[in-house]
Amino acid sequence: MGFTIGGIREIRSGTRRRARSSECTAVAEFTGLWGWDAVPGARAAAGACSCGRSDCRSPGAHPLEFAPRVPAGAPLDDVARIWADFPGASVMLPVGHAFDVIEVAEAAGRRALVRLERMGLPLGPVTATPDGRAQFLVAPGAAADLPGLLYRMGWDDPVSLDLYGLGRGTYITAPPSDRGGLGPVRWLRPPALDSATRLPAARLLLGTLAYVAHRSRA
Repeated sequence: MGFTIGGIREIRSGTRRRARSSECTAVAEFTGLWGWDAVPGARAAAGACSCGRSDCRSPGAHPLEFAPRVPAGAPLDDVARIWADFPGASVMLPVGHAFDVIEVAEAAGRRALVRLERMGLPLGPVTATPDGRAQFLVAPGAAADLPGLLYRMGWDDPVSLDLYGLGRGTYITAPPSDRGGLGPVRWLRPPALDSATRLPAARLLLGTLAYVAHRSRA
């Protein structure tokens, strides 16, 4: 993947020498340690998007047009150079290749995370967005399988659970970037070497997530 465990200090110090931004540091870690692609994203302020489109449907929550994708394993110099070309850009992660996402209301996600940890189930990284969502990173393919998995578990309607799968063609905003001008995305469970590169199958988490989401909306 381009870097060893000990290389994290090199990533952090080297990135600061080239571009003193938390976003650039994060990109170097995402691509170098966790094997995730990244892409510069738009910012929003006072409802206006940095993409410049007055009719933007997702201000501050989409990749910048013409911005190149930073591939997993990219050399550190490439990361710094690309991010220097888009100063102030947020960090967006493409979904559907290295991981899919199961998204629920943050309150339900926090309660489910406690249950899942107590049960000793495998877990990957989990984010909390400023608009009140929890995003569980799981193995790719979850989004397409989600309705069928839920049905087999006795849940008919993901919408009624406020539970959604994000797959190929979508992007999430990564910590510590701002999303939509609402504030930074945070880690509820940060990436770790024993989990970020070996993400759990959605079916292992889905029963607990669906149950807690149902109870939260009852």
